[in-house]
Amino acid sequence: MTFRQLQYVLAVAAKGSISEAAKALYVSQPSLTSSVQDLEDELGITLFNRTNKGTVVTAEGEEFLSYARQVVDQVDLMEQKYVGKKRGRQDFCVSAQHYSFVVEAFVDVLRDYGGDEYDFRIRETQTYEIIEDVAKLRSQVGVLYLNRENEKVLRRTLQAHELQFTRLFIAKPHVFIGKKNPLAQKETLTLRDLAPYPRLSYEQGDHNSFYFAEEIQSTLQRKKNILVRDRATLFNLLIGLNGYTICSGVISRTLNGPNIVSRPLRVDDYMEIGYITHKRVRLSRLSEQFIRCLRTRSGV
Repeated sequence: MTFRQLQYVLAVAAKGSISEAAKALYVSQPSLTSSVQDLEDELGITLFNRTNKGTVVTAEGEEFLSYARQVVDQVDLMEQKYVGKKRGRQDFCVSAQHYSFVVEAFVDVLRDYGGDEYDFRIRETQTYEIIEDVAKLRSQVGVLYLNRENEKVLRRTLQAHELQFTRLFIAKPHVFIGKKNPLAQKETLTLRDLAPYPRLSYEQGDHNSFYFAEEIQSTLQRKKNILVRDRATLFNLLIGLNGYTICSGVISRTLNGPNIVSRPLRVDDYMEIGYITHKRVRLSRLSEQFIRCLRTRSGV
């Protein structure tokens, strides 16, 4: 087992693909494949399953990678302290539901720790994919919410994937609407107020049930429903169709623009927003800094 092999398998886990990892490492794909196979043979375990959709970390691979990451991080720290070596290419990925404070925290980390070379990724994606990303070590941190409707199912799902949820804050329900929407004149809104307008929600793919919905009150029947995949489309429809979406109310003028406003929603509900991490993986310095930035940006 070599230090380079540890770097290789961590890159494969992060990229979810041998070919993408080879590009990032500036090595040939056959060379990388051979190195990973040699390590698996030496250890007597299978680190990755090769599928049509990419390279997936196995259960025993997750445990090995948690140790490998600690070794690589410690060597990096020693080189910086005792050899004076500059930080190499920084690699960090986070998966999250569509929260502006997550993007702001991500930018903060990039500015402070990106250095001269980096490979940073932020995935605003579906709820179940967030869980899978962290479970399979594609992302170091995930951000999502729990409430009384989804908590039992999501906590069971997190436990099955050996993930832990840490609360950031409790949010009261709010509604995002365009500032020219007639409802923007009201200080607070009710579900009855919203009934005539199109409800916008983030599509959840194969797990499109209310347990994995990004919006609370998702079981409420509405005549007008629109599913979207990205934040820009949702905001454009909020403005263009006088639509609405139910959310945490945490808004960024810089990212969301001046044409979106937030109004409290008078319902007996809440959003417990937090981050998820793998139970068997020690947080990297970038992960720890990102969590600190999350707390700052969310006002915790």
